[in-house]
Amino acid sequence: MSLFIAIEGIDGSGKGTQAARLHAYLMSKGHKSALLSFPRYQQTMFGQKIGDFLNGRFGTLETVHPLLASLLFAGDRFESSELIQTATANHDVVICDRYVASNVAHQGAKASGTERNELIEWIQHLEYSIYKLPRADLTLFLDVDVEHAQELIAAKSRRDYTDKAADLQEADANYLRRVRDVYLELAREQQWTSINCVQGTRVRTIDEIAAEIAAVVEASLPG
Repeated sequence: MSLFIAIEGIDGSGKGTQAARLHAYLMSKGHKSALLSFPRYQQTMFGQKIGDFLNGRFGTLETVHPLLASLLFAGDRFESSELIQTATANHDVVICDRYVASNVAHQGAKASGTERNELIEWIQHLEYSIYKLPRADLTLFLDVDVEHAQELIAAKSRRDYTDKAADLQEADANYLRRVRDVYLELAREQQWTSINCVQGTRVRTIDEIAAEIAAVVEASLPG
C-alpha cells in the first residue's frame, strides 16, 4: 500500500514548492513517488470552472454560496479519481498539493457555528463517502501568517488559470485569516503534522522547511 500524503496550508504557504521538493527527494532515495496538484485547472472540466470562479466570473466570494463552490472543488477530484487510483496502485508514495481539507477550510471559512459544522460534514461526506476518495495517511499543514503569505503570493510567477497578481481568495486578507483559523482547528482535531514556516519575524528558507518535511515523511514510511 502506498503512503498517501496531503500538503495543506493557506494560499502563499509554499505547498506547491514543498510538494515538488518532497517528490524529488523521495525519487532520489529510490522511492516510486507520484505528485498530484489540485485543483487541476486545465485538465478537468471542473478545474476550468474553478479558474473562472477564482477570477470572479461568478461574482465575489460572498456571492457564491460555499456549498455550491465546494461542488466545483470536489468535482475536480472526482473527475480525477481514476488518476488518484492509478497513482496509489503504482507508487510507494503519493503526494497531493492540496486535497479534501483545502475544500473544507476554504468553504468552512465562509460560515460559522452550526452552519460551518454542517458544511464541513457535508463536504467530507460528499468527497469521502459518495465520491469514495481515499483519505490521506499523513497531512502536513504548512502554517504561515497571512501577512507573510500575501508577500509570498505577490512574488509568485504567472499561473495558468489567471492573469492577475492575486485571485479572489488570495487578495482578501480577512478571508485568508478565517481560512487559517479553520486549518488550525482541523490540525488540532485531526492530529495533523504542523510545520511552522515562520520563525520569529522571518519566513524560514525553502531548504529548512523541506528538511523538516523530509524527516517527518521518512519516519512515516512503512518498513
